[in-house]
Amino acid sequence: MGRTFAYCRVSTGDQTTDNQVREVEAAGFSVDPKRIVTETISGSTAAMERTEFARLVDRLEAGDVLIVTKLDRLGRNAMDVRATVERLAADGVRVHCLALGGVDLTSAAGKMTMGVIAAVAEFERDLLIERTQSGLSRAKAAGKTLGRPSSLSPDQQRTIVAERSKGTSLGALAKRYGVSRAAIQRVEKRTL
Repeated sequence: MGRTFAYCRVSTGDQTTDNQVREVEAAGFSVDPKRIVTETISGSTAAMERTEFARLVDRLEAGDVLIVTKLDRLGRNAMDVRATVERLAADGVRVHCLALGGVDLTSAAGKMTMGVIAAVAEFERDLLIERTQSGLSRAKAAGKTLGRPSSLSPDQQRTIVAERSKGTSLGALAKRYGVSRAAIQRVEKRTL
């Protein structure tokens, strides 16, 4: 018979995983305290890049069950969540999400749920890209300058180009104007 583990994650140090542990217990799961893995790390960090989660995956064996209270405990990126669930399923580990009615995400119903979630996430990402592109186009049409403002004035940029044509080094110019060598190189590239 497989073991039951719980993964409880919060994003910041002023948050606590206590409520997540209580939710797992209230759902009727009896998890040995040494099998409750807690972590304080942003959900935007890929699951396998999280220290405690990676250690947990190393401990899991075929037949084990991993419980999370919400899907976003595994990650905020639907593609990462999907890859994580698929990896665990390949290892014979079942993943239960309490917020989805305790559904086993590795079962047929769970796979369908994950498919719907992935499709919605992709749709939202596409909408965000469309809105961003539309906003950028509108700003360009209105004559707005996009990107970070240059730290060098137009006069300084002309002087830099002239100095570089005379052989002045990148380092010397960077030091003189208090910018990086890369900033000097960008000035040169814009004038070519």
